[in-house]
Amino acid sequence: ALITKEVYSSFFIGIIIGGLLYGGLFTAHFSLETSILHVFDDGLLGVLSNPSNIGILIFLIILGIMVSMMNKAGGSKAFGEWASKRIKTRIGAELTSVFLGMLIFIDDYFNCLTVGSVMRPVTDGHNVSRAKLAYIIDATAAPICIIAPISSWAAAVTGFVENEDGFAIFMQCIPYNYYALLTIVALLCFVILKVDFGPMKTHEDNAAKGDLFTTADRPYANVSNEEVIRGNGKVIDLVFPIISLIICCVIGMIYTGGFFDGTPFVTAFSNCDASFGLMMGSFFAMMLTILFYVVRKILTFNDCFSCIPEGFKAMVPAILILTFAWTLKATTDSLGVKEYVAGLVGGLSVGFLNFLPAIIFIVAIFLAFATGTSWGTFGILIPIVVGTFAGTDKTMMIISISACMAGAVCGDHCSPISDTTIMASAGAQCNHMNHVSTQLPYVIVVAAVSLITYIIAGFLRNAVISLIIGIILMVGCILLIKYITDCKSKEAGGKQ
Repeated sequence: ALITKEVYSSFFIGIIIGGLLYGGLFTAHFSLETSILHVFDDGLLGVLSNPSNIGILIFLIILGIMVSMMNKAGGSKAFGEWASKRIKTRIGAELTSVFLGMLIFIDDYFNCLTVGSVMRPVTDGHNVSRAKLAYIIDATAAPICIIAPISSWAAAVTGFVENEDGFAIFMQCIPYNYYALLTIVALLCFVILKVDFGPMKTHEDNAAKGDLFTTADRPYANVSNEEVIRGNGKVIDLVFPIISLIICCVIGMIYTGGFFDGTPFVTAFSNCDASFGLMMGSFFAMMLTILFYVVRKILTFNDCFSCIPEGFKAMVPAILILTFAWTLKATTDSLGVKEYVAGLVGGLSVGFLNFLPAIIFIVAIFLAFATGTSWGTFGILIPIVVGTFAGTDKTMMIISISACMAGAVCGDHCSPISDTTIMASAGAQCNHMNHVSTQLPYVIVVAAVSLITYIIAGFLRNAVISLIIGIILMVGCILLIKYITDCKSKEAGGKQ
């Protein structure tokens, strides 16, 4: 996918190869029939018959419909006009995107699509490239959700910690989640200090000249052009649907966790079915939004329901890639990735106790990058870590679980088959492979500093001191990058 810039065929080739290996390609008992059935029956049909996956797809479609309605009502345009009067600089537009991303911490999908639809007109007005917006969205999606106690990610992690108080462990892991914390530090430094390097610099330089995309492929451009933007919308036409979505999604999630049957709020959130809760919450939010627009006479019922095919069409690229990504994950699971990684970590852990958090961080990165799923990586590694340290070394267990979570988010952050990365591309309406290639150098820098910080934490076993050292290293590294890029720019200017 990185070489060809064509993700659909790359996915399918990976799935086909996985199916052939499952059928025993290099053995005397190879069965083509087994391979084909595995690809379609166990793979594509299997993931699309999973209620959790279907819930996520419906949630995405409803979000697409709501975004289309907000655009048609003029809410996005009104917010863009309101923000453009108050946001005068590119830094202001980027910082507003960052802070909005931090505020929407309930779910990374919701974060990606909401921040993208709200901030896209503002960043476009200040010539911020779509690749840079996609990076800002991605960097404030999973990294924020993984350190937010009230989020679908907290619920997922809690579910993987067996025979322990999962939510309490999640809370203790937050100060040790160095990749997530340092990503926020790095993002603020990149924006405030105006640091761009690698392919991102090319995109930003082109955006300053008016080309927001750089490449010819603009998969979402036609969708936004076809939408009818009315001139009588107000900021409330954007704010009301978003607030409704947040409130309804929270209610939906705690409902699935048993809150209305007497379960405490925190427990209900940690025990919720995030997929079903988000699907149900988004549906009621959509109904409230339709009612709100009709009562205000901004849109008619026909206008609202005409947004259904538009919203669905906008989500088709994301749905396709998600379906292939889930199928590829199912294929890697069937080939024994879980058992292989368990053996790998078990073999390395002996005699490397202080380095184990750093080792787990690296393993989680490669596993999440290869499979494209943070939650799948949690499910593989967290039970291994808990089994290794439970009842023997509580502090090292906390650090190692944090390293697993951080590595999973890091690998997921830069993987071309990650659903969160795909959603960030969709939210920014950016070519997916452009987003992946421009984001990768930024992720590598933060990952390198995080790795050093985990090595330090393994010896010091102190969250605060290790984090302070990590922040100093992160800021110093970014200042060095800025110095090098500034020198290169001066040299290039001198030659011209």
